Amino acid sequence: MKYLLKPILSLLSLWLVISGCHSPQKIKYTPDTILPTDHSLLWRISGNGLKQPSYLYGTIHLIPKSDLAFSQGTLNALSKVKKIVFEIDIKEMTSLRTQFKLLNKAFMKGGKTLKSLLSEDDYALVKQKMEEKGLPSSMFERLKPLFLSTMLSGEENENPLSPSETNAMTSVEMELWKIAKKQGLQSSGLETAEYQMAIFDAIPYEDQAKMLVESLKNNQGTGNELKEMVALYKAADINGMQKIIAETESMGAFEDLLLGQRNQNWIPKMRDYMQLQPTFFAVGAGHLGGNEGVIALLRKNGFQVDAVL
Repeated sequence: MKYLLKPILSLLSLWLVISGCHSPQKIKYTPDTILPTDHSLLWRISGNGLKQPSYLYGTIHLIPKSDLAFSQGTLNALSKVKKIVFEIDIKEMTSLRTQFKLLNKAFMKGGKTLKSLLSEDDYALVKQKMEEKGLPSSMFERLKPLFLSTMLSGEENENPLSPSETNAMTSVEMELWKIAKKQGLQSSGLETAEYQMAIFDAIPYEDQAKMLVESLKNNQGTGNELKEMVALYKAADINGMQKIIAETESMGAFEDLLLGQRNQNWIPKMRDYMQLQPTFFAVGAGHLGGNEGVIALLRKNGFQVDAVL
């Protein structure tokens, strides 16, 4: 009997060794190293069973073209991956089918109108911006303010009154999407457009209207937030960007809804993408910093996350 057991035990030992070699080895960070401190927009994700590294990149939804330049490290990272993943798949957002579906969910309920939510001056500002887009008030009056905000800042645009290259604006996501398409990368999203629309529904219309006006004033230079955000972005200060979002009067009360909960939801989805193939994640830079930011959460979940400087 003992001669029969010996090869069985040897095979069992060999199996334990082999399986141990393939089990995910989680990286352990001490509490004081969870928070990212490096100034970087690009981060390398490895460990925890990943066969190849993936990358995380912080974006900004609106930036002067003259202030945007991708580092060689970012371009190298894009050349090493098989897929690019945005907050919402750009391919989905540019689909007419998706846009029509969203339009049905874009209107305020209860007879609310934008004019009833804003002061006369603020309403005039929104009306001016929408008319520049070619949309008369009859078309946007009942749209949810955050939906309007997305329409006004979510795509490449240019100031029609001053159409010089220095005043041209773009979004980092769209510029990355152009590169990804040229390289033939697959694309996907961490959220759906319907989910983001559901977030809008959780924020009162009055607060949405305040966010819309704040965004427009800052984007046209009557406020300092956009300039400050762009300066922080160029300095790759992700913790500073997260802090300014939290301290913004209209958005601060909804920080957990707009940032915290979404960050938590993204981690298991990111894990699934990374286990299948090396992936380049492009999300708002304000999601990266802080103790509850994406970098800290990935580290808490056993991944090694390093700044690519």
